[in-house]
Parts: sequence; structure tokens; C-alpha cells
Amino acid sequence: MTTRRRFLQASAAATTGVILANCQRNLSDVGSSDGGNTASPTSGSTDTLHVYTWADYTDQELADSFTQKTGIRVVSDTYDSNETMLAKLQAGGGNIYSVIYPSDYMVQKMIGMGMLTELDKSQIEGVDNLRDKWSNPGYDPGNAHSIPTTWGTTGLIYNSTVLNPNPEDWAYLWDEQRQISRKMTLLDDVREVMGASLRSLGYSYNSVDPAEIEAAHQRLVELKPAIASFKSFGWEDQLMTGDTVLSMVYSVDAISATLENPDLNYIIPASGSSVWTDTMAIPTTAPNPEAAYAWINFLLEPENAARAVERLKFATPNQPAFELLSNELKENTDLFPPDDVLKNCEGIAPISQEISELYDRYWTELRSA
Repeated sequence: MTTRRRFLQASAAATTGVILANCQRNLSDVGSSDGGNTASPTSGSTDTLHVYTWADYTDQELADSFTQKTGIRVVSDTYDSNETMLAKLQAGGGNIYSVIYPSDYMVQKMIGMGMLTELDKSQIEGVDNLRDKWSNPGYDPGNAHSIPTTWGTTGLIYNSTVLNPNPEDWAYLWDEQRQISRKMTLLDDVREVMGASLRSLGYSYNSVDPAEIEAAHQRLVELKPAIASFKSFGWEDQLMTGDTVLSMVYSVDAISATLENPDLNYIIPASGSSVWTDTMAIPTTAPNPEAAYAWINFLLEPENAARAVERLKFATPNQPAFELLSNELKENTDLFPPDDVLKNCEGIAPISQEISELYDRYWTELRSA
């Protein structure tokens, strides 16, 4: 199962209500559930909006502001992967939600499954605030079914005072295996880890060639003895204390760590990595689409999008919001990498069931080896 970002301090965030600007949490007066098991709410109430979102997309102040402005109470449940969210909606357990936060590749998949509402743009204000790169994404042309709300990259964070030389690309993991043996962690994410291995061999992060996928798997098998653990969250303490010296991470988590400890550096590997976008969408089963549009509009307002970035350190595709950020954040190339760095990055693309099963089989073999 693909995990997109850390399950923010695990249970702490999972038991709160969440708000989003592609990143928010615990809402005003919010009723929430553990991992999404909601106790029979009044899903059709026009003064309540149920949101299903990532565990680390949370901001109480923004939620309070939305409620004060609209009178609509936000109640949220959280998930740790796109697949978890999809499975719940497919099983009929998502009929209470009027807003969900699928990632780019999942948007494309859910459109094909007929699970996302085609947005009525006459009810949305602020779509023009999106930067050109996000105004007509390949996964959802014209943003017909989703609104980009945040984005980021996957890369390596390391202790610059310990490693010599410092990493610049994925090949470092193999080239310097002796130096970092049992002192590195990789994401607990099959597509990201396999993608990194694929890129180290010169292949696409999204390869569907069985021979290339097998080669990437074998390369990881060679690396396995040097890997301390696979984890998408909880790596920070080990890196801070020196138990590890390098971790494969999502940029949103790395930025907070580098701000806390200047000895830690984050890089996007030179050969390329993944760049991801998370979105706001309205499922076809949404009981309160009017509140959903109000929420989307609220989070498209530049001031609100900028507040979310300042507090939560997610990159925003909202250009007016970007202009409102402090110079420190606008000039942070870990948060907003330049185009010449992003040119080699790929978004995680949907793959066929057959290829997905191949990835999963190799992943299971790797983890159990």
C-alpha cells in the first residue's frame, strides 16, 4: 500500500479533525474519528462539512476562520495513503464526505472510475490564482474534477557534518553503502523506493517494463543489508540523535527538520525524483456540495493559502499566496525548487493492475528478505 507522506505524529494527528489548504488539521468544534471510523454523523446537515484528508493537513486556526465566516462546522477524518482513501469510498464508507484530498495520480484513477464530480467552475472563485504549471495538469485537464492545493518533492535528508562526500544523487546509496550501512532509512512506500532505484539505473520513476522493474528490485536487494528500516514517519528523532545519518523523505517533513537543525540538508537527487501534487475534490456521493464549494473557495483565497504555507511548510501552487510569503520561505529552494531542478522529476503515474501487483510482489520480497 502506497503511503504518500508521514502519518503525522501517527495517532496524535489521526484523532483530530482536519482542515485543509492542502494542509490543515483539527477544526473548530470538530468531531473526528480515529483513522476514519466516524460515528454516524448527520452527513446531510447543511451547516456541517465532512472532510476526508491526509493526517498532516491540519490547522485549527484556519478551520475556526472558515466556521466564523460561513457558519459551517468542519468535521474531518484522516488517512495515511491514497489507497486507504479509495478503498473506504469504494466500500461505501465515504458517503459522508463532501471534500476529499486525492493526489495527482489518484485523481486520474478516480476520474476513470466515475468517482469525482465534474466541478462547476461558476461556483469557484480563485482558480485563476493557480500558477500556469497547475492550471492544466495532465492528470486532470483544465482542473475539471480537482483543484491543486499543495505540492512537494521526494528526496534525501542527511547530516552534512558526518557524511563525506555529501550525497547528490540516488547512486550515493549504493556507492557509499559502507559509510551509511545501517544508518539510513528509506520510505515505507513501494512506488517511491522502487522509483528511486529505477532512476538510479536511468529508467523512469514510473516504469512499467517488467525487466526494468526486476532490475530495480535486484538493486534494492543488494542494498537491503545496509538499510536500517523503512519508515515514512518517525525518522526525525533518529536523524537528530545521530542514530542515522541519511533518510529518504518527503520535502514537507524535511523542511521542518532542516529549520530545526542547520546541520541537516535536503536534496532532490540530480537524476530526478518524484514531484507530487495533492488536490481538493468533491466525490460524486458528496451530501453537501454547497459547503464543499465554500471550503474550496476559502482555501483558494491567497491570504488563507499563505497562512497554511507559513504554518505547515507545504509548497503552494497559488501564485498570489506565494507573493504573500516571507522572503525566507519564498527563497527556500527545498520548499520551492527551481525549474532546472524540477525538470528531471516525475509525478507518480497510475499503472495497470498487473504491473501494480508486480511492484507489490517485489516489495513484499524486499521487506521480508
